[in-house]
Amino acid sequence: MLHLTDDVKQHLIDTAHGLRGSDRRLFMARTIKLLGPGGQRRAERELGWNRHTLIKGRHELDSGIVCLDAFSQRGRLRAEERLPHLLDDLKAIVDSQSQTDPRFRTQRLYTRLSAAVVRQQLVEQKGYTADELPAI
Repeated sequence: MLHLTDDVKQHLIDTAHGLRGSDRRLFMARTIKLLGPGGQRRAERELGWNRHTLIKGRHELDSGIVCLDAFSQRGRLRAEERLPHLLDDLKAIVDSQSQTDPRFRTQRLYTRLSAAVVRQQLVEQKGYTADELPAI
């Protein structure tokens, strides 16, 4: 059984954090192989490594088949995350065109702008490009 000092543990953790995807899993799998029997549980307990990642890495190491991570397929960021000022810009455009209910039955504001017109004004007035705005 391999003895792990605090320096060795920190080195293993830092090295694993420096790697990504299959390289990281293969490094982890080789490490648990060096740890011997019970290496997965020990790595999970002492190094804080995810057991499912260790199992996947061990399968990759044993079979020689590397799983693709497909980081680019993980989805698009929400418009609020990509364009942090979008909501404020929308309010600025719509507020100038809003009016109250003529009969004053509700406190809601109404606007006669369509979504396409608001999108067009965002491009013209606020400097957004048509590609970065959500499609309507």
